[in-house]
Amino acid sequence: MRYLRILYVQVIIGMLAGVLAGWLFPAFAPTAKLISDMFINMIKMIIAPVIFFTIVSGICSAGEMKKVGRIGLKSIIYFELVSTLSLVIGLVVANLIKPGSGVQFHQAAGSQAASFSKDAEHMNWGDFISHIIPSNIVDAFAKGDILQLLFFSILFAVGLKWMGAEGDSLLATFNKINKVLFNILKIVVRLSPVGAFGGMAYTIGKFGFGTLAVLGKLLASFYLTGILFIFIVLNIICRSYKISLWKLLGYIKEELLIVLSSSSSEAALPLVIKKLTDAGCNKEVVGLVIPAGYSFNLDGTTIYLSMSVIFLAQVFNVQLSLVQELTLIGILMLTSKGAAGVTGSGFIVLASTLTALKVIPLEGLALLIGVDRFMSEGRAVINFIGNAVATVVIAKSENELDMATYKNVVEHE
Repeated sequence: MRYLRILYVQVIIGMLAGVLAGWLFPAFAPTAKLISDMFINMIKMIIAPVIFFTIVSGICSAGEMKKVGRIGLKSIIYFELVSTLSLVIGLVVANLIKPGSGVQFHQAAGSQAASFSKDAEHMNWGDFISHIIPSNIVDAFAKGDILQLLFFSILFAVGLKWMGAEGDSLLATFNKINKVLFNILKIVVRLSPVGAFGGMAYTIGKFGFGTLAVLGKLLASFYLTGILFIFIVLNIICRSYKISLWKLLGYIKEELLIVLSSSSSEAALPLVIKKLTDAGCNKEVVGLVIPAGYSFNLDGTTIYLSMSVIFLAQVFNVQLSLVQELTLIGILMLTSKGAAGVTGSGFIVLASTLTALKVIPLEGLALLIGVDRFMSEGRAVINFIGNAVATVVIAKSENELDMATYKNVVEHE
């Protein structure tokens, strides 16, 4: 019975109960979605202030500003290298397994596909860059726009740091507010089994297991690629920094289950900030890398995008040359950056990529609509793990990881 008191066991029970409820009572799906949305909203309500106060506190408590710039540059380079690897792995696996071979296209969900295509017309990389700078910071806080919050928080921290000793009282207040926010987070986390129940009940009740039959090969290929990426690419990166990936995953298992059940990596953003800080990662590094990673280090999303394009090319018997696939990697390196913080972003970015490529019919998006919810869970988990690994690795490379604390808390040594 004592195992029932452990949070991740409760979350697993909630997920299993949700699968059962969704399967046996499909009509329960709208109510289940309401439960899931309420839980996610409880977490989202503190994302903006947690990011702001963590970044400001981290930068102001640190040394020279040159280090902040170095961490930011190192993070961007890391994100681009790892994202490129995830793209290449997605393309290679899709070309080897050929999940689109033999799949028949039917114009079943054409209207939905058309709406995503229309949204894609308004997406471009230039807009994404200009969007980083908020025209109204109150609006950025209200919407919880991570990238705009990151930009403003860094500027605010620099301004506060320039005040010197005069700003110490305000910084002390910010640190106290941050502690209050994490206390609120502890309360919300206790409800995560209920949120997991709602998320799984909605997914199974709304979409059912039947949608998996037609596109099961694509789904299996995607999850296989995700597993290869995590346990080969990320594991090699961790080993090169003498970090155990398995033990890190064990440390963040509750957050992984929340992400899996909610299909949203944002649902665990404030949780992972606290966990990695408690594990000995410098608050400044965590505050910079995690929010930036949620915009630039979307490994699961890039795997999904690359595999989906190859899948649709195979469905329509479009033979992509090596030059076209290399062009595809270049396009995806740009368009995937627009996936952050956009509802239905996977489809919108995929549509914008197909538009830029100009060789695969946009109508093919209709094939992916039914199975997308089952793939979004995998995308979110891969994105989440990728950002956790990036934070620990960058912290260690900057000598900003307290190894004694890390080994005690994460590796139990």
